[in-house]
Parts: sequence; C-alpha cells; structure tokens
Amino acid sequence: MKRTFLLIALALAVGAAIPLFIGGRALLPELRSLPAEVWLVALGSIATGWLINATRLRLVLGGLGQKLSLPRAVGKVMAIEFATNATPAGSGGAFAYVYLVAQRGIGSSHAAAMYALDQVLDLTFFLAALLVIAPLLLAGPSDLHLGWQLGALLTLLLGGCVLLWLMVRDYRRVLLWAGRMLHHLRISVARRRQLARWILRFRHGVSLLLGLARWRLALVYLLCVCHWVVRYSILFWIVRGLGERVPWSYLFLTQMLSFSVGQAALLPGGSGGVELGFSALLAPWLPAATLAAALIAWRCATYYWLLLAGLGPFLLLIGRRVWQQDTPAT
Repeated sequence: MKRTFLLIALALAVGAAIPLFIGGRALLPELRSLPAEVWLVALGSIATGWLINATRLRLVLGGLGQKLSLPRAVGKVMAIEFATNATPAGSGGAFAYVYLVAQRGIGSSHAAAMYALDQVLDLTFFLAALLVIAPLLLAGPSDLHLGWQLGALLTLLLGGCVLLWLMVRDYRRVLLWAGRMLHHLRISVARRRQLARWILRFRHGVSLLLGLARWRLALVYLLCVCHWVVRYSILFWIVRGLGERVPWSYLFLTQMLSFSVGQAALLPGGSGGVELGFSALLAPWLPAATLAAALIAWRCATYYWLLLAGLGPFLLLIGRRVWQQDTPAT
C-alpha cells in the first residue's frame, strides 16, 4: 500500500512537471482564463460516466440473478477506477473489479469473465470509432502524417480483440500454450491444473454472459458507447473554453494515442507518457501556453479527480484487505 502511494506521488510530480516546462510563466494566466462552466462540465461528465458504468454493472449482474443498488454500484465503479489509475498500466483495475464483483456471490472466474466482457465491449467501441473517424482525419491536412498513428492503433485494437477471442473460442490452444509456458517456468503441476480449471470456469462464465438476453447486451453496449463519448468529449470542451478550435475527431485520436503511449510508462496513470504523447500531437494545433493549460485541466478532470474522489470508496471496499496483505505477520 505504501509503495502504491509513493508511485502515485511520483506520477503526480512527473505529470505536473511536463506542462509546467511547456507553458512556463504563461501557464497560470492561461489556466485562469478557463471558464468555471467548463470545469463544471468536465466534472459533471466524470460523474455521468460513473452513473453509466454503475448501470452497466447492475444490468450484467441482474442478468445473472444478482441485485445491486445504484449507490453501491457507483461506489464499486469509483473504487475500480481508483485502482486502475493508481497502478502502472492499470493493472490494479482488473484485481479490484474481480474482487468487488465476486463479493456479490459470483465466483472469481465468473467475475473475471464479466471483466473480459467489459474489455471486449470497450475494444469494440474504439475499433468502430477508429474506423469511423479515420477517413475524416486522413482527408484533413496532409502535413499531420496520421497514417502511421491510425495504423498502430488499429493493430493494437485488433490484437486485443484476437487475444480475447482466442480465450473464448480456442481455449484448448490457450490451455496448451499456458501449460507449456508454466512448465518452462517450473511451475508445479498442481498450480498448472489450478490455472486450467480457472480458464475452463472463465470460459463457462463468458458463455453465461453471452447467453444473456439480447436486449440486455445491446443496452450494455449502448451505455459503453455513451460513457466513452462523454468521457472523450471533456478535452473538446476544455480546448473550446480556452478559445481554440480543434476537430473533435482529432482530439479523440489524441486521447487514444496518448493513453496507448502511457501504457508503456512505468508510472500510475501512464504519467509522463500520456503528457508527452498529448503534447506531441497537439503542438501543431495549440500555442505552448494553451497546450499546457489544456493538458493540466484535462488531467485534473480525467486522472487527478478520479484518484481523489475514488480514494474513499477504495479504502472502504478494498483498502483493508490490501493493507493486511502488505503487513508482515508477527
């Protein structure tokens, strides 16, 4: 737990240093020019996203015969987002999701299947969105050289979809591959069998989820689309509030690429990588001070606020267990 908070502090320091370096003394006056209404829209969009994701969670659990109140669902969503943003590459998000969902009387493999379905829906949305906005971006200014960025994103999204598809459709090959890898790593036979059983239960859980009513799955996907459109529109309103005009489609691509770069960073929230990617992509569009102010405001709404607001629910729902695991036995 202490290591996590140290990493968060380092991430905050790195994330603040980059826009301060870019904007210099002109950063604070530019940031002050951002209307209060934009801050309200940004924070309201985050709250709307929490409600949307909580409703998604309730819909899936309801299809499995489990009930969850909206306030409790919102608390779980906030705790999951904190865990995602407080760990490198968002690795803690999966653990938090499985742990919190399994508390509803669902096995961990079924909870992991729910998490996988959530990721599949997200990947499907981003893949579809990229296919829609790519022609618009390629028809824009040729000096932006967007071909390789779009190609890289498309490759990543397709690769993620293929891996998840193999987990469900060709699980025998996954089992054989995992068995060989674990054998080379000298993992015990008992552990390998335990993993094999978990993968089989995971596949069974995915089958149960795909067997949900079509209207329920369609509504869950529609809510997924609404969540990401609302979340990815925050930057658009921030840039508008600073008096600049950048196409929504380009800002969408900027965020996708910035978060992809951040995945390779070793700090929570992709700090350092996200800021550098953001700055490189928007430098042709915005003056330095405006770019730095937009970066600070965007990260405040979509990262720092998620950490601050999600800390309480995380400590309440998960923190005690994590602390007990980190505390050595006496």
